[in-house]
Amino acid sequence: MTLTQAPRPGRHRSFLDLPLALDLDNLEADVAILGVPYGLPYSVQEAVNDQSNAPTAVRQASYQLSDGPERWDFDLDGTLGDLGLRVVDCGDVTADLADPGLHYRNAEAAVAKILAAGALPVCIGGDHGIPIPVLRGFAGQEPFHLVHIDAHLDWRDEVNGVREGYSSPIRRASEMPHVDRIWQIGLRGQGSARCEEVRAARAYGSALVTAWELQEIGMAAVLDRIPDGARYYLTIDADGIDPAAMPAVAAPAPGGVTLHQARQLIQGLARKGRLVGMDIVEITPARDVNEITAIAAGRLIVNLLGAVARSGQAAPGARPTR
Repeated sequence: MTLTQAPRPGRHRSFLDLPLALDLDNLEADVAILGVPYGLPYSVQEAVNDQSNAPTAVRQASYQLSDGPERWDFDLDGTLGDLGLRVVDCGDVTADLADPGLHYRNAEAAVAKILAAGALPVCIGGDHGIPIPVLRGFAGQEPFHLVHIDAHLDWRDEVNGVREGYSSPIRRASEMPHVDRIWQIGLRGQGSARCEEVRAARAYGSALVTAWELQEIGMAAVLDRIPDGARYYLTIDADGIDPAAMPAVAAPAPGGVTLHQARQLIQGLARKGRLVGMDIVEITPARDVNEITAIAAGRLIVNLLGAVARSGQAAPGARPTR
């Protein structure tokens, strides 16, 4: 399976100028960055939206993250070059306007191939419908806990007859046999959820942690609730993060998970068990301020790389990619 690299004027062809690996049938990596630009729209107006530009925006802003693998990174307490991880950028999943569902099928197949190669997928969306095919790509894998940062519940069964859009990823995930438990962190304000969606989430057993409870008890206390020794997939909706750090979202909500708390969560999950994947979605580049949202997204990915490497998840004999 071969993916595409969209034209990207500017300083970076790939995230952190990492090697491009567009042929997933011959992938050799420990971590694979994958752009998944398109969700399933609720209307004609949403068929092409600015969030589809987010994978390119995050790649372009990554020049702000590193001047080279030999430079000291205080988030990592070391250098990128010392991590010993083979990290590659696999480009973007292809789409076809004549077949809107093809993008999801391609995304699911791409993630399945990344996993078959023994790599950890890090996906950049796109809207929050993106985790649906990404998580389906884990079919047949050992069960994992889904950890979700978001201002919104995302449990709608359908909107305008569409069941796999950005209001439904957690509802769809709850139906997947390889998703064990669900932890939702940073909930606040009002989104598309009605009383019936809240009842459905609670009936399923999803652990709902509001942003305000998080600020009162801290991320360490939330991590204490999540069982040790498990596998974890982390999905981050940018509007779940405090808009002071990630302003470029379609539905900003005051408050939220701080970057420090998000970093605590990433590191804590890596220490507790095994991180098996991550996505970051819902970035709207046209609303960004000085690229800060794209830079923050890149910082979270860099922290994931550090957490994975330091937890010993890297394959034996892994070699640096830069």
